[in-house]
Amino acid sequence: MHPKPSQNFIDRLEENLIAILLGAMTLITFANVVARKGFNSNILWGLELTVFLFGWLVLLGASYAVKKGAHLGVDAIINIVSPPVRRTLALISVAVCIAFSFLLLKGSWDYWANYANLPATEGRWFPLGFEDKFLAKGWYEVDDVPHPAFLKWMEPIFNDGDSYNKLPRLIPYTVLPLATALLLYRFIQAGVAVWTGKIDRIVASHEVEDEIEEVRELRGEEN
Repeated sequence: MHPKPSQNFIDRLEENLIAILLGAMTLITFANVVARKGFNSNILWGLELTVFLFGWLVLLGASYAVKKGAHLGVDAIINIVSPPVRRTLALISVAVCIAFSFLLLKGSWDYWANYANLPATEGRWFPLGFEDKFLAKGWYEVDDVPHPAFLKWMEPIFNDGDSYNKLPRLIPYTVLPLATALLLYRFIQAGVAVWTGKIDRIVASHEVEDEIEEVRELRGEEN
């Protein structure tokens, strides 16, 4: 049971960003193919940028799939138990997912923070504070993607005023804490929805198959 979620600013931003990422990947890949086949040339930074965009797409798509209830799962057990048991199992599942997302958020922040000249957290599992001393890595660059002129303002902030030749790593790596924070937010939303009885599972159910079948029938009628 997954009712249609209401759209808010974060929902629209998430969907639009995913669409932009997918479109940009398609355009860059197409342009690179044309350059190779038609002009015997190459967009040197095209592959690396496409990989970064694909990473953003996958990581942001994980939280989007939670919102849509589209993550695959086995529902053989929850379909045969009573609604109260099903709700309990769903709450246990979402609690595990929230804990896992929290660990992902801590790990992704710790990995990204030093690239943004920020302190990572202390503590192996649970953040116990921030590092007092750390190695700032704001000067690290990617391999191929050039640093655009409109981002020159970053140089005095993250690179001690020195010029970047390539894009600083902190930009593509920003998706790590961003996406895991969104994932945690979506699982908390799912937990609230389970608790209030709006949904009884957090994975794709047979209702998805029914919706696909309805779409096929509609297309058949149109044809």
